[in-house]
Amino acid sequence: MKSLPLLVSTGALLLSMPALAQDGPFTKIEGGVAVMPHSGPSSRVEVTVHGDHIFHVVAMPRDGAHSTIAQSLMAPTPPKADGYTVTRQDGHVMVKAAKATADIDLDTGQVRFLDLTGKPLLSESGPTAFSPTTAGGQKFVTVSQQFNRGTDEGIYGLGQHQNAQMDYNGEDVELAQHNMDIAVPFLVSTRGYGLLWDNNSITRFGNPAPYAPVGDGLKVTSGGQPGWQADYYLDGKRVVTRREKIIDYQYIRDQKNWPDAAKAKTEAATGGQNTAGNATQKQTVIWTGDVQPTATGMHKFQLYGSSYFKVYVDDKLVLDRWRQNWNPWYANFEVPLTAGKPAKMRIEWEPNAGYMALFHNDPLPDADRHSIWFSSDVGQAKNYWFIAGGTIDGSIAGYRQLTGKAQMLPKWAYGFWQSRQRYETAKELTDVVAKYRQLDIPLDNIVLDWRYWRDPEWGSHAFDPSRFPDPKAMVDAAHAANTNFMISVWPKFYPTTENYKELAKAGAVYQGNLRQGNKDWVGPGYANSFYDPYSSEGRTIFWKQIEKQLASIGIDAWWADASEPDMHSNLSIDERIDTMGPTAIGPAAQYFNSYPLMNARAFYEGWTQYKPDVRPFLLTRSGFGGLQRYGSAVWSGDVASRWFDLKAQISAGVNASMSGLPNWTHDIGGFALEDRYASKTPSAADLDEWRELNLRWFQFGAFSPLFRSHGEYPYREIYEISPEGSPMRASMLWYDRLRYRLMPYIYTLAADTYMRDGSIIRTLAADFPQDRAARDLPDEYLFGDAFLVAPITEYRARSRKVYLPGTGNWYDFSTGKTYRGGTTADVAAPLDRMPLFVRAGAIVPMGPVMQYVDQTPDAPLTIVIYTGADGQFSLYEDDGRSEQYKQGRYSRIPIRYDDKSGRISFGAREGQAWHDMPATRKIRVKWVSAGKPVTDDMSYDAEISYDGAARTVERP
Repeated sequence: MKSLPLLVSTGALLLSMPALAQDGPFTKIEGGVAVMPHSGPSSRVEVTVHGDHIFHVVAMPRDGAHSTIAQSLMAPTPPKADGYTVTRQDGHVMVKAAKATADIDLDTGQVRFLDLTGKPLLSESGPTAFSPTTAGGQKFVTVSQQFNRGTDEGIYGLGQHQNAQMDYNGEDVELAQHNMDIAVPFLVSTRGYGLLWDNNSITRFGNPAPYAPVGDGLKVTSGGQPGWQADYYLDGKRVVTRREKIIDYQYIRDQKNWPDAAKAKTEAATGGQNTAGNATQKQTVIWTGDVQPTATGMHKFQLYGSSYFKVYVDDKLVLDRWRQNWNPWYANFEVPLTAGKPAKMRIEWEPNAGYMALFHNDPLPDADRHSIWFSSDVGQAKNYWFIAGGTIDGSIAGYRQLTGKAQMLPKWAYGFWQSRQRYETAKELTDVVAKYRQLDIPLDNIVLDWRYWRDPEWGSHAFDPSRFPDPKAMVDAAHAANTNFMISVWPKFYPTTENYKELAKAGAVYQGNLRQGNKDWVGPGYANSFYDPYSSEGRTIFWKQIEKQLASIGIDAWWADASEPDMHSNLSIDERIDTMGPTAIGPAAQYFNSYPLMNARAFYEGWTQYKPDVRPFLLTRSGFGGLQRYGSAVWSGDVASRWFDLKAQISAGVNASMSGLPNWTHDIGGFALEDRYASKTPSAADLDEWRELNLRWFQFGAFSPLFRSHGEYPYREIYEISPEGSPMRASMLWYDRLRYRLMPYIYTLAADTYMRDGSIIRTLAADFPQDRAARDLPDEYLFGDAFLVAPITEYRARSRKVYLPGTGNWYDFSTGKTYRGGTTADVAAPLDRMPLFVRAGAIVPMGPVMQYVDQTPDAPLTIVIYTGADGQFSLYEDDGRSEQYKQGRYSRIPIRYDDKSGRISFGAREGQAWHDMPATRKIRVKWVSAGKPVTDDMSYDAEISYDGAARTVERP
């Protein structure tokens, strides 16, 4: 029994643990009960209580190979039970905690969760589906569980995905880490609960059946014969016509399917399709066929593609996209089809060394389509956590209680960042910083992307001395200009480097990529592999190498690229798994999605030992459940510079936030460009569109958790992309400066992610869960509690429809015009402004424009009151860099507004003083009313000197 508390506290469950008490078909165990069902697929179901509103469910398959389950990586130290009761009632056992009850059927082992009134929140719908499988030569099971069959609730979270879907009720989402897709098996519901599916393998939400190639599942005919008619063209001339069962150019290994006569001449052609170089002939492929549905309903399709592609169904265009050729991904579309009635389908593709495949799933019954359904490829048991949060925000708070607090980032991280793919020399980088300062354009962070090393030395962490002769001087120059310095560090190593050899000696480097003979895209191509962060020794060595060669020169923050891990792009899933393991703790397939979490842990633990009183900060391309506890932010990967991709970032970022990861960002303008934009001499029309796309993306970026410009050529610096004196330059400067004016508000939101387990960007459903019109809007979101943001995502749009939720009033930030909640308005969106609204009753603290955060720590604060409702706010400040906020060294100023009297009350300051904290502050008050917005000159209506004592200000 002495080992039992340890097992519970670490999250590892021993299913054969001794019973504490027994009562019929269930056993009382520490924290809850274990049920041995009479029937069904599970031999034992454990339900335990953690805290006062979190439950853990583990169900073992009857014929499972495991008597224990591995320690949770997402929730390694769950809370202990905070009081609960166990009662038996009509063939059920009820485990009641303070905020919810778990109801377990003693016959089947099925579980449901009830609120305090007895209303079901989450219910297992039918038995768990287990099926034997293997991974790494070991026995496992696939596992699938459906919940809430036929539900109408709104569902958010699941990480970050790129199909412009906000509410996931009725959608299919694959959770498998990829360059632009982040897998987090956690969701929140408008019913006010959260569900963490504790499985690290590839997982599907929605339809448990994997999508099948069109032509395998959904049959295709052309000319009365099975298969697609495939026509291949070179420079507009048809060179091949053949019949193809499926469209099959998904991975590198599939390029062998390319017909010889249709290969384009390139500067460097290899294998089947050209995989390198630039085509000197234009290729086009057109597939035509009649799809033959056997089921009536909404059929779901996924086109996996890159380069230019279009899809027509019955001559109607249903998909029109472009992606960079080396970075394909899924584009979802759905089509209503009738059984027995063929539909004409046409796919047009300009390959340019790209990738292509088309997949499909039949309609599900409506009740199954609208359910919560998790299915994982590799597991030891059914394993999930239920969080009775009461609200979406409360559920995210419970998730943080379970998986770890969101560490505070340094304050400068919320300023403006400039990055480029890439700064070739130290002088290029320091010249950019100097130019920003010369032009008085606010900036807080400069970023050095990859390849600062000599090409044959990836993983050495050594700068190329011909381009970076004095790295420390470069970093010092950035610091002298009050700019922070972030650097890209991959988990990738060439075997020729000493760093690789040290890791390999410890058995902490994967061998699969080397065994497959894959070479990367640098120069002639080099053999390479990634380290194993599941190895404790591997993590320690990895960080010590970084500390010795990079941290020691004063670098402030880290950029973890390719952390999926993307060891070699465009490999199949089985090839990827072969490159990724075995890990130090188990087969790669078992831990497929968790690599970015363990990699982030290496940075966090290393930095906190190296500089224990300086906040660590990591930007990582991929994430997983619990990432927030490692001082990490995520970004949306190498997204394309297109209008659809801009729109897709909105729901991608909001759902990443609803997955418990509060710090998220994106490449402003998109990472990769079509040739028409990247040309040294673009047409006037293309240049105009490129600039407008960037401006609209920049406006959205100013209201993202992290404000970051990055991408391939053309250069993205504000002074490079926008002509001097142009409306574009003026708008970019206005939004950059507005970001700094709003820093008191933004930094309070950032602090609240730790102090109050809050989120910076949020779905409208978080505040308006019963407002069905607000649930599935893919292009609106809340920025904190005060702002509603409605970005412009269409070229030349100068107005858009905006839905204002709730029943109160909303103010247009720029004009002060008011709108009633619960209505849709056509609002103006001139090129220089994005629709932005503030709710009545909001209190928004603002400050003057600064060139970097805390340039003037004692600058006056302006408290902007949006009249029309009562309001409150708790303004947060601290030193911005240290860990001393955890010891209470911060300031909170409670602010309340009474709309009836117009009185604003400043409460007594809370918290402890830090070094150099201003003893007094000038606080100005601005009351906003209809038609009288806050102005750029920050005019105000009243002013006080605040010394920490309570004060009241009357409206003039």
